[in-house]
Amino acid sequence: MLIKRLQLALIHTAVAMTLAPINSALNRVMIFELGVSKTLFTALAIFPYLLAPMQVVIGSFSDRHPILGYRRSPYILAGLILCVVGVAISPQVAILISENFTLGVAAGILAFGIWGMGYNLSAVCYLSLASELSGENGRGKTIAAMFIVMVAGLIATGLSLSRMVPAFDLIALQRAFLAIAASALTLGLIGLFKLEPRSNLSSPTPRSENYSVKQMTAAITENRVAKIFFVYLFLLLAAILSQDVLLEPFAAQAFGMTLKQTSRIISITNTFALIAFIVAGILDGRMKKKYVAQIGNLGALFGFVAIVASGLSASAGAFYIGITLLGFGTGISTIANLSLMFDLTVPEKVGLYIGAWGFSNGLSRLIGLLMAGAIADLATQVMGNSLSGYLVVFGIEALMLFIAAIMLYRIDVGAFQKKAHEPEFLEKAALSVE
Repeated sequence: MLIKRLQLALIHTAVAMTLAPINSALNRVMIFELGVSKTLFTALAIFPYLLAPMQVVIGSFSDRHPILGYRRSPYILAGLILCVVGVAISPQVAILISENFTLGVAAGILAFGIWGMGYNLSAVCYLSLASELSGENGRGKTIAAMFIVMVAGLIATGLSLSRMVPAFDLIALQRAFLAIAASALTLGLIGLFKLEPRSNLSSPTPRSENYSVKQMTAAITENRVAKIFFVYLFLLLAAILSQDVLLEPFAAQAFGMTLKQTSRIISITNTFALIAFIVAGILDGRMKKKYVAQIGNLGALFGFVAIVASGLSASAGAFYIGITLLGFGTGISTIANLSLMFDLTVPEKVGLYIGAWGFSNGLSRLIGLLMAGAIADLATQVMGNSLSGYLVVFGIEALMLFIAAIMLYRIDVGAFQKKAHEPEFLEKAALSVE
């Protein structure tokens, strides 16, 4: 199982690698060097998450329609190829937008749309395959392996980008993206090789649980703790994830950092996230999950505070302290809140609750990214200073984390489980199907 676990991690890493250059180089080039509005870039960046609902359809379809005896691998391969194509053509967006704005925007929709289709197609299938191959007792180890290898891959991707594109050069950017696309495809193919056992086509295909939006809404609204956790997760993830597209252009604006320097930001944050994973593993079982989660939440919060302070004081040192805290806090928070998320489910409705928390994740990414770009542009217009626009967004993200940290104290796993197992509650959830 160790080999299969590593192969699953390689697929997870390959897909993540295709997004890294978009969020660590293309964003900086388009926003800072080419002067594209932050709202426009974030509108393109959220496009993949608008397609997220298709994951439910894809998961169910792959259950029922194996290809050549394989229920997951063909769909993962198709998704990986789309991700690779999306990242390979994405530098064309920057090239075209500098020559023909309308054509560039159209190319952006195409590139981000292709990547989004690939991500949604591959992610649901490789996560389903990971669950199937690992079994209930091995899922924790598989998830840990997938995250650790992914973070290591992102560190390597950031360092490679900084070497391949040390300064603004669209041709060099295109070559670098092609190299990363090829590397991702290679890793993905290694991961897929003899990973999934071929099934007997004559055997009945398993039927996956299907839940409606109505059922999911009822499961959340009927349980007070579930409602709190849903909002908590939304605020937490919207704050942490929405900075992705703004951190590099902010560093260029505030400190005059080169493309080489800003491309290394993703390596720095992920290095400390990797350290945080190890720390979270050590603390697991020795400290309450809520306390571990709070350490991560507050670490990320102080990271944003330090980043705001760095902009106000023009201190690059404070900025590096900020991104270090942000990476460490995000890493701790990811592991602890993932563990807490699994506690906030019931055996009879695992798919329902995991679907609800997944919906909160997708919604937070979509709204958080769009909010970041729109508020940054609006604040820039109102205050007449580009730097102020970034600082306002980072300040709002710190405030969101502060509210989330307060809400965490109101999340009671015992109360959730008691309410979720009440006969009346289960009957209501069942009746919501009708």
